[in-house]
Amino acid sequence: MILEALGSVVLGLALAWAATRGLAHRLPARPLVYSTGAAGALFGDFVTHSALGLGSPLFSLIGAAVIAAASLSLLLRPAGRLRRSATA
Repeated sequence: MILEALGSVVLGLALAWAATRGLAHRLPARPLVYSTGAAGALFGDFVTHSALGLGSPLFSLIGAAVIAAASLSLLLRPAGRLRRSATA
């Protein structure tokens, strides 16, 4: 279980690193991105492990990757400037 948690943290950090490499101009500060990736992966591992039980470490890591990617996607800012209408 410890190795599964460490693997999910490494997976979350790898996803955060990939996000900062490709989308650095649309993300906030790097420490926030890395901590969000790691925490999202741990939470995803916990949820998947709780739902499926023991004996499915591969599915737990897949769940960790999905939740980490979803958490990182919440940090993205719009690419361009937002345009407001005259009535707003």
